[in-house]
Amino acid sequence: MADTVFRDNVVVVTGGSSGIGREIAYQLAGQGALLVLAARRPSLLESVTDDCNRRGGRAIAVPTDVGVESDCKALIDRAVSEFGRLDTLINNAGISMHARFDELDSVEPIEQLMRINFFGSVFCTHYALPYLRKSRGRLVAVCSLAGLTGVPTRTAYAASKHAMAGFFDSLRIEMAGEGVTVTVAYPGFVATEIAARAIGPHGTTLGQRPVRDSAVMSPEECARLILAAVAKRRRQVIMTARGRMGLLLKALMPAAIDSIAARTIERGS
Repeated sequence: MADTVFRDNVVVVTGGSSGIGREIAYQLAGQGALLVLAARRPSLLESVTDDCNRRGGRAIAVPTDVGVESDCKALIDRAVSEFGRLDTLINNAGISMHARFDELDSVEPIEQLMRINFFGSVFCTHYALPYLRKSRGRLVAVCSLAGLTGVPTRTAYAASKHAMAGFFDSLRIEMAGEGVTVTVAYPGFVATEIAARAIGPHGTTLGQRPVRDSAVMSPEECARLILAAVAKRRRQVIMTARGRMGLLLKALMPAAIDSIAARTIERGS
């Protein structure tokens, strides 16, 4: 179904220069989508855009810092100016943090995460929503399993993803009957650069992924699962059996899920 749903569909993808966003762009390009790709690194963004055009899509690059509201407005304006409408917005841009709260020298990293992960998606959604209502389109939030439960050393990241989940779940209810559907995706560990570029203790960059390779999903599989859910206008997609089991355990045995989260981070799996 996804192979036909997104043909000639105008899709904005934030965080489109790497990781999950890049793979979403590639798969959409292969389905003939009309893509507007946004990210902060222009050279990488242009490279992905060129690849998408070679893969059968039609793509443009719009360098964007989603933490800047005016950039988000300009992104949506450019999409509508280029293609005349907007059918799908995929809020994927994000950064991470791997540090205990008491290891932070200031709360500035928390403000940074909230601005990019949460407010970035809010800004883009605010400017896109009038056009999505006209097209009866799709709104997508790439969240995280950390948006469903607390995770040690991910305090700020989990907070930003909980905020995303609450915002988009609420917006889904508000949009009921408007024709706009909201899909929230909850990936677990995915083999992307986000962990290596995460903020570490004392504001440093981590530089490596603190997770065993055997516990990591490929970005190709993650993107495939997201797009399959979005094509069917599903309300959410939890991508792993561990994630689904964790959600059940949190409801039935909340203390147990705390212990499991602590052990998972300690083992890196």
